[in-house]
Amino acid sequence: MASVINGDLLAAEKTKIADSGSITGSQDSSPSTSPSISFPKRRVNPLKTLSEDDESPNASSPWAGIHANVGSYDHVDAGKTFPRISIPVELMRHEYDVVVIGSGYGGGVAASRMARGGQSVCLLELGKERWPGEYPSNLAAAAPQVHMSGHITDNGPGKWISTGDPTGLYHLVVGEGQNAFIANGLGGTSLLNANGNTDSKTTVQDRAESILEPVPYPEDYPALPKLQVLEEQAKKLGLADNFYRVKQTTRFEDGPNSTGVEMQASTLTGMDCTGVNDGSKSSTLVNYLSDAWNWGTEMFCECEVRQIKPHPRGEGYIVYFAWHGSKRGAFQKNFYSDLMWVHAKKFVFLGAGSLGTTEILLRSKEAGLEVSERVGTEMSGNGDILAFGYNTDREVNSIGRACPAPELPIGPTITGVIDCRDQKNFLDGFVIEEGAIPESLAQVLQLMLEAMPGKIFPQNFGLRERLRHLLSRSKSRLLGPYVQGGSVERTQVYLIMSHDDNQAILTLKEGRPHLQFLGVGRSDHAANLNQVLAEATNKIGGTFINSPFYAAFGQKEITVHAIGGAGMSSDGSGSRGVTNHMGQLLKSRGKECHKGIVVVDGSVIPLALGANPFATITALAERSVEEAANESGIKIDYDTRNGVLNLFGRPAHPLPIPITDESLHYARNIIKNTKDDTSSGIQFTEVMEGNLYIGDDIDDFNIATKAAIDSGDTAHFYLSAHAWDTDILVSRNDHPALLTGTMTCRALSRDPFMVLRGGFQLFNQDFRSPDTTNLTYNFDMVSTSGEVIHFNGYKIVNSSVAFSPWATWKATSTLYVTLTSSNGTRFGRGMLHIRPSAFGAEALTFTPTGQSLFKRMRSSRQFLSFFAKQVAKSFFGPLNLLQWPSASYSGYFGDKVPPARTVKIIASDGVQTTLRMWSAVGTRHSMKSKILFVPGAAVDHQIFALPTIRRNAVEYFTGAGHEVYVITHRTGKTIVAQKGYTTFDARLDIKAALEEIRKIEGSDEKIYVVAHCAGSVALSSALLDGTVPANWISGITASNVFAHPKFAKINMAKASLPVPLPKIYKAVAGSWFSCTSSYHDAFVQQLVNQALRFYPVGAMNEVCNSVVCHRSELVFGRLWSHRKLNQATHANLSRFLGGTSMASLQHLMNMGVAGRVQDNSGENLVTRENLARLRGIPIFLFSGSENVVYSPESTDMSYNALRNAFGEEDYERAVFQGRGHLDCWMGADADGDVYPRVRAHVDKVAAGSVGDGDDLGIHVGVGKKLDVKA
Repeated sequence: MASVINGDLLAAEKTKIADSGSITGSQDSSPSTSPSISFPKRRVNPLKTLSEDDESPNASSPWAGIHANVGSYDHVDAGKTFPRISIPVELMRHEYDVVVIGSGYGGGVAASRMARGGQSVCLLELGKERWPGEYPSNLAAAAPQVHMSGHITDNGPGKWISTGDPTGLYHLVVGEGQNAFIANGLGGTSLLNANGNTDSKTTVQDRAESILEPVPYPEDYPALPKLQVLEEQAKKLGLADNFYRVKQTTRFEDGPNSTGVEMQASTLTGMDCTGVNDGSKSSTLVNYLSDAWNWGTEMFCECEVRQIKPHPRGEGYIVYFAWHGSKRGAFQKNFYSDLMWVHAKKFVFLGAGSLGTTEILLRSKEAGLEVSERVGTEMSGNGDILAFGYNTDREVNSIGRACPAPELPIGPTITGVIDCRDQKNFLDGFVIEEGAIPESLAQVLQLMLEAMPGKIFPQNFGLRERLRHLLSRSKSRLLGPYVQGGSVERTQVYLIMSHDDNQAILTLKEGRPHLQFLGVGRSDHAANLNQVLAEATNKIGGTFINSPFYAAFGQKEITVHAIGGAGMSSDGSGSRGVTNHMGQLLKSRGKECHKGIVVVDGSVIPLALGANPFATITALAERSVEEAANESGIKIDYDTRNGVLNLFGRPAHPLPIPITDESLHYARNIIKNTKDDTSSGIQFTEVMEGNLYIGDDIDDFNIATKAAIDSGDTAHFYLSAHAWDTDILVSRNDHPALLTGTMTCRALSRDPFMVLRGGFQLFNQDFRSPDTTNLTYNFDMVSTSGEVIHFNGYKIVNSSVAFSPWATWKATSTLYVTLTSSNGTRFGRGMLHIRPSAFGAEALTFTPTGQSLFKRMRSSRQFLSFFAKQVAKSFFGPLNLLQWPSASYSGYFGDKVPPARTVKIIASDGVQTTLRMWSAVGTRHSMKSKILFVPGAAVDHQIFALPTIRRNAVEYFTGAGHEVYVITHRTGKTIVAQKGYTTFDARLDIKAALEEIRKIEGSDEKIYVVAHCAGSVALSSALLDGTVPANWISGITASNVFAHPKFAKINMAKASLPVPLPKIYKAVAGSWFSCTSSYHDAFVQQLVNQALRFYPVGAMNEVCNSVVCHRSELVFGRLWSHRKLNQATHANLSRFLGGTSMASLQHLMNMGVAGRVQDNSGENLVTRENLARLRGIPIFLFSGSENVVYSPESTDMSYNALRNAFGEEDYERAVFQGRGHLDCWMGADADGDVYPRVRAHVDKVAAGSVGDGDDLGIHVGVGKKLDVKA
């Protein structure tokens, strides 16, 4: 291979160029380790040194060097196969100074010049980026790149057809009267044109030619049979003086081009019309666009611009486009309705080609943009005719070949011209150029030509000539199209450009472009030109055959040079044209124009040129861009030349990223890192729709959604997720991907919101709930007016889906959405869903990415197995591996304040327990209280001082100015509990704690007591039997139970068994039951652990795999609603739960069945006499609505008993919806409902204002924050 991939050699090459003075400017070079393209400069003249005796090339032959350069770019570096100067849409910004539409000659000029003028430039191209080495070279590779669209109307009322990939390289537009062939790709039609640069008689070409560098086919290059035949035909037609070698934008020597891109000499393949892979074609990709890239233009492919609208605030224009990436077209309903957009603050340059630009203007007109009524009229096919001189007497060699034999070069597609434009009536002028058929059509060309009707055979077509024709046809048929002497090898290809009547029009028919070339293919002028070609063919013994497309599409010609549609006005007004002399878009019929919308492609040309038009288009674009810049005070730097560009490195003048744009920095780094590592990824597109309520007065998602439905507020998003590295997606804890697309909510904006670089996380751990994962969607969505709204959505996947396909579908297809403003204020809430039909389309969009089939297959396997595993983990939840207690802990908040004081207290019976004290912090309450918290059985102070939630009860109440004490009594999480004490015995610990507090405080001031579960039962026992004097107590909060412990259903069933469970367990495993266990535990305990997998837990969303959770449920009942317990708390349960003795458990069971507190002998303590001891103590009782330990009826019974005995004044009750038992204190959001309600009672007691007699009932909302004032 002649290319040299070496940083040192590249540097040396640059030095030589600099020393020669040929390049004065230089590029900011990348590190020397970056790969680059560099070729030794040489002038190729292969056949001058090839001896006639040499039958084939060898290593020492110059031809070896030529063949080594074919496909040069795809052999540059194994790690980075092809350059990429476009960037992913994920890196697009919301606004630029300039937006350029299209990347052909006009678009390339605009992007390059505006970037050199210091403007931020965005270029949008429908097609994909391809470099030499990536173009199809055979029919199998080319066929998938063909897109055909248009209205077929000749044989009926008309039918719209659209087949193939809209971003494909080759686009055949079917029209009435004539068809059009255009190219899609970064570089536009310049990728596929035949390079011919016939002089269009204009005087504004110097600057354009300095970039394009057109030259004739060199005289010292190999003789080309097709060129020689054309010259002979010119002589035989009497037009020898009209023949010359046409200038063309093909490179015939190695080295950097005008913009610093290394080029290679042509290997004479004749493959221009399907893409030249030898690196010699001077398309805009390698000149204007590469220059634009080097000066900071950001280019985005697969972006189909649909319309332009003025910016809502008058700040330029909004350019709307449909993005074809991530297979978004699978959602046909959304593809063209939910358009993405970009804001052009100063200019929009239209360079999408005549058909593309005209269609955009027509759609913009329909959308309200004021334009001339003449848009879409006066179009032309430039008088194009394609025809063939088949099976001539001459060796023509016009069939392209990727690697032609050295002795049989094809040459560039066009090398010569018979120029007949100088006519009395210029409309009679035309040019004839020879052409070449690309290799992809070689195998089918003979069949196509011989099947054509209307052949014109040569004169004097006698027996000898017939026999020669027959033998030549047979030879090609048997030995292939390249055999010498065969009919295909002897075929001359004709390309004519002339003048038509410029009466073609483009309209929108049912929202689709409808092209009408009226009277072109059947005109007298076209017939005369065909007669000229027939005569030229006849003179070399061939058969004249019109284009195969001529017959295939109802005797219609095909043009590759569609022009017009936005023609320049002859008087500067909209009544005579669509654009003014500067290309600015005119408004209506007058001379007023949209100064920021400039058309720079062939659509401004108001009539056929009768020659290859790209030189004229380029020159006009240069002029229009210069005029626009001058008018706006933009100074374009035409003088600074680039150095040799390293297309694999960074541009010399990149568009800076604002430091504040963290998402762009993040996305850029992700994409860069994964590309550097050649990582593989996955992408897919999703549509979710539903209803969003706009307002901040509804918290509940279901209620908000219903309100939105009632008001008709619909919403949906159309987003593409792209994980650039599947390894990162499946292995990192946050499982990240990027979101790009639109969000539509008509209640907020009539236009879609733009979503760029949104965050998507796949099955990330939901730390708010145990064994729960979320699919989260977090992004800023930007309106066309610039308003930024934050979207937060999450899907919940947990054990609630266990063994239920319907629940699994519902969980993975329901998104809970919250909208917030830029300052964090919530103003919208609701739910979105995936419809079954949308899911089918979503499945079609799933695409693995990677450089090889193996990497793509691996990426698919990784993602799908990860997805299936995560879903299965919830679907088969009860069967998952058990979660054992861990010796280490995680999820603790590190800012928790330890007790200010810890003391050992001794009860009257000599039992020692622990009392901890926390001092008030923050602002002192004017009437601060001393609060004693009493936990339940098997737990300790940690349920109130929980380290795994943001704000626990101790922090809440000390922060409110209260002194807090917490006792761990003898049935709590303490070694003492193993001695078999009961909650009745624990009353003595409560008394000892109260005595110690009075001692510490040095005061007989009453103490407020908050008691939970067994602690509350012990407190009631202490008061009822007189152990604790009522006058020591200022008030009580009784959590979930007080004097009437009534079991919930499952606990009641267990306690009512004929043989008590404690007795059975004691006989089998002993008198102590621990809530913790390990996989090394005794056999009996292991049996218990496995059996508890299927223990009744209530709803499926209460299923978990925690051994501690299961075991505690067995003895006490389920202690919480799992959704109220965060993951950290659930994972550390072994640190918060101890165990229970069988004696204590039996005592609890006895009371739970009886519905009354009892002493150790079973004597009922709730008597009239005992109850009288509670007189005057304000008591607030509450339960969790989902408490399955003690029924909420327990507190209701106590509440009514107290009211009946003493009246209503001192008693309140509440039921907290959605809460269970311990989660009333250990819930991550308990500071939003339970704590404030308890504090309200504490403060009310301290203020002496009790006496409302309020039964709050079951109305405290799930997770709702109460506005409780002190």
